[in-house]
Amino acid sequence: MTLEPVLLVAAALFCVGLFGALSQQSIVMLMMGLELMLGGVILAAAAVWHFVAPAATDGQVLVVLAVTVMAVEMAVGFAVVTALFRTREVDMTDDAAELKG
Repeated sequence: MTLEPVLLVAAALFCVGLFGALSQQSIVMLMMGLELMLGGVILAAAAVWHFVAPAATDGQVLVVLAVTVMAVEMAVGFAVVTALFRTREVDMTDDAAELKG
């Protein structure tokens, strides 16, 4: 397997995430699109790192760290969305943009 198919899959994943992030009104769907975009970036970075230095474990550590940060970011994001929905019953990005402190 060469680098090109992996980068093609990563670019497709990023494009699907970009379309999802730009076309959805729901905050949860927006967050899912952002996660897909981050997944595509991480896949591309891991593939490039593997093909540049296959014996080094630095790339694997970086990918595990990035996936962990993605999981924490998604958990915090869902907590904020849940709190926003419970207090104001807002689940759309247009309604959340109009909120004032």
